[in-house]
Amino acid sequence: MSAQTIGGTPVLILKEGTGRSTGKEAQRNNITAAKIIAETVRTTLGPRGMDKMLVSTIGDVTITNDGATIMKELDVQHPAAKMLVEVSKTQDNEGELLERAEKLLDKDVHPTVIVDGYKKAAEKAIEILDKLSFPVTEKDDATLRQVAMTSMYSKGIVVAKEHFADIAVKAVKQVSDRVDGKIKADIDLIKIVKKHGKGLEETELVKGIVVDKEISHAQMPKKIELAKIALLNAKLENEKTEFDAKININNPDQMHLFIEEEEKMLKDMVSQIEKTGANVLFSEKGIDDVALHFLSKAGIAAIKNVSSGDLEKLSKATGGRIVASVKELTKDALGEAKLIEEVKIGDDKLVYVRDSKNPKAVTIVVRGGTEHVVDEADRSLHDALSVVRNALEDGKIVAGGGAPEAELAKRLREYAVKVGGREQLAIEAFAEAMEAVPTTLAENAGLDPIDILVELRSKHERAANPWFGVDVYSGEIKDMKKLNVLEPLRVKQQVVKSASEAASMILRIDDVIASKGVDKGGPGGGKDSPMPGGDDEY
Repeated sequence: MSAQTIGGTPVLILKEGTGRSTGKEAQRNNITAAKIIAETVRTTLGPRGMDKMLVSTIGDVTITNDGATIMKELDVQHPAAKMLVEVSKTQDNEGELLERAEKLLDKDVHPTVIVDGYKKAAEKAIEILDKLSFPVTEKDDATLRQVAMTSMYSKGIVVAKEHFADIAVKAVKQVSDRVDGKIKADIDLIKIVKKHGKGLEETELVKGIVVDKEISHAQMPKKIELAKIALLNAKLENEKTEFDAKININNPDQMHLFIEEEEKMLKDMVSQIEKTGANVLFSEKGIDDVALHFLSKAGIAAIKNVSSGDLEKLSKATGGRIVASVKELTKDALGEAKLIEEVKIGDDKLVYVRDSKNPKAVTIVVRGGTEHVVDEADRSLHDALSVVRNALEDGKIVAGGGAPEAELAKRLREYAVKVGGREQLAIEAFAEAMEAVPTTLAENAGLDPIDILVELRSKHERAANPWFGVDVYSGEIKDMKKLNVLEPLRVKQQVVKSASEAASMILRIDDVIASKGVDKGGPGGGKDSPMPGGDDEY
């Protein structure tokens, strides 16, 4: 309501055109919006999940079944759905939690009781998952490869999953470091270069950096073995003065001397680089044409206008130090690589810095038949790198295939009885929502979700093994650990945390006030536009 009446006189409270919904109506609207968002990604779950085609406002087409990408690409209008898209990087659990919460709201259970129950259930679920997990070490390459492959089963690159998993494990291990006895891996140090052409199997890991630039002068060497690399964050050209300078030249000799002096300054800079023993130069700024000529005569390959991110990665990969001026360049500041070469891929030329000395930054060159394939391969590779990083850093993994969710549901029901009270209902609802993962996997594989759930529950009740899950290929309940369907513990815990947080956040809202700008008419004022100087209607 935008106005209230006191003694027959209307009193304006909210701006005209403001929409408002309160109480159960607001909660229902928000829950419905969240469920629709969850439903959008639900069919993408699992190896038999379907893809979505997303068309942007400018006509760009993205074909993917990556939940986070779909969420990011959705142009959502509803405020609660927008909030969920921001919070949600998981698939469909928060939608299930809200669906169960809606049933409890119908039974007059207060939202704060549901939120408290969900909080307790989430904390208990994280604790149970931690106890269920089993260890993995950095030496266990086979297990880490299985973790990477599990993340790619549902992606479009399933044909090359072994190759991609191998690359992901090698890349993450290459950039990882031990800090205070713990492994830390920064996957931002893994550069991904996308080039369409050839097939997915041609994707390669370069133990060094690939720079999307070409060598700056035609006469420079295109292949340098045992490279000594100078990294420069400065212009290799004569400085222009800050203020306007005017030079009066009276005869041609003076002009000649002036040009000679400019050349001499550039020649001095190049000889300074040459003295250090460098045979390759990467510069973040520009290089004068005359300086390029002198560099090519000295047999030094130069690459100009390299991005600051690439220069930092080159420093990590080659062991070189970035210097801010030619004067600071010394032999100690040079990086090393066995080979630097210019490679032509399609119409583009790239500079490959190969086999650096213990590189702490690497590059993966992703190939694929079309741009869509390359984009999906890039997304899949990012997922694989992330899960391998998580498994290495935490040293703990769990089985997948809906097995941990089924075990959580069983144990949370047991826990709910101990808690008692109305919160027990919320914890039981949380347990039921956990079973959405195995039932969705079954639905997406064309199996009967009720039969699967009944069999899954009976296996978890009777067997001492918690790793029984849905094998979507055979349609049976099998031991997921034996089938090598493995996921990092951190991913499962994060799903529980973010789903319960998102659901709790939406349940706490009981009033939605949406401001809308009042439509003004055209230049002449439309029939609905307010009269100039007149009062707006209430």
